[in-house]
Amino acid sequence: MAALEDHPLRYTLANELHARPFPALKVPCHAVYLAIKQPNNAASRDREADRGHLLELLDRFGAPHPQPGATHYFGEIGRHKLKWESHTEFVTYTIFVDGIAATPFDPASFDVFPADWLAKAPGTRMTSALLRVEPQISSEDTISKIEEWFVPESLAVSQVLDASAVMAGDFRIDSAGHIRFAIFMADGVEERRIGRVLQRVMEIETYKTMSMLGFARVREIGVQLGELDTKLTATVGSMKGDTAQAEDTLSALLEVSADLEKLVAESSFRFGATGAYEALVNQRIEVLREERFVGRQIFAEFMMRRFDPAMRTVKATEQRMAQMAQRATRAAELLRTRVDVERQIQNQKLLESMDKRADLQLRLQKTVEGLSVVAISYYAVNLAIYMLGPLADTADVSKVVLTAVVTPLVVLGVWGLVRRIRQSME
Repeated sequence: MAALEDHPLRYTLANELHARPFPALKVPCHAVYLAIKQPNNAASRDREADRGHLLELLDRFGAPHPQPGATHYFGEIGRHKLKWESHTEFVTYTIFVDGIAATPFDPASFDVFPADWLAKAPGTRMTSALLRVEPQISSEDTISKIEEWFVPESLAVSQVLDASAVMAGDFRIDSAGHIRFAIFMADGVEERRIGRVLQRVMEIETYKTMSMLGFARVREIGVQLGELDTKLTATVGSMKGDTAQAEDTLSALLEVSADLEKLVAESSFRFGATGAYEALVNQRIEVLREERFVGRQIFAEFMMRRFDPAMRTVKATEQRMAQMAQRATRAAELLRTRVDVERQIQNQKLLESMDKRADLQLRLQKTVEGLSVVAISYYAVNLAIYMLGPLADTADVSKVVLTAVVTPLVVLGVWGLVRRIRQSME
């Protein structure tokens, strides 16, 4: 029996589900995390530049290269493990290191990334983080440590994955420029579960930061959007004014509509991406199955109080822009209809005026034709009398009688000739 032919992408799609395994980690350990993004038009960036930057790092440690076109990589570089991922707008580097530094969150930990290599990065730092993983200790000692390491007013702490771990962070950038997270793992937790916890924490930080780009965009366009709203309201209000200004109002309204559409086009990708990143943040927190730890706020509460308001602002601005665009469109349609109706009325009046002029012209033409018949007849009668005069004298017919007989005949003939000429012209 002939073998069943596979779809060309069957194995590629199946392997994609298993291409990004979670790292297997042992306690204690720590991770150094970096996310790089180009400031502008990152979704259309040259991804080969990202790959070249990765290869330069791998070559320093003699590590093998990923497959051409790969969007992820996991392997050893020296004594450490490196995980690299290429996303739509950014790339991430995570280095996992066995053991922990004597000084918690020592900035020197970031030196695993060579300084000269960082300087050549094809983009800018979107976020960076230091993650410290220790064995789980008593609740009192855990709270004592995290209160020493983090800012209490923004601290988020929770037990996750059925009390497998306690994770803590304040989402603040420290003096070295990094976000800090601490994870206290219970005894006997499977190594890949440790890797999953670290991965989720890093994803929460990254997607949270990327989501806030939408909020920054809202602040950037806030003044411009307010000016357009004021201008749109004033323009719509002027629609009740003099009909002679309708076309000027329509022109101003179309200008506002064009500015709005441009603003919507420039912001649609960022707002769409913000919604996607926000959903990922909430999903990543949800899968950790948080439980409250010693009465402190959990990560979900932190996001609800500090992150969600920013996301609601983005959504409200997006809706406001859409509503303004719809208002401008409706107003333009109404005003365009008004202008069309006014033009039709003007055209109707113009046609009526043309009809009147045509009627007057026809009357004038008939008058001229009548006068023409009289004038032609006058000269024709004289010519006829001159021609028939000798015959009239021979027949002893007076000139008066001859004139009386000839005049009606000449007039009738001239009238018939003029009428025939007019009919042939029509």
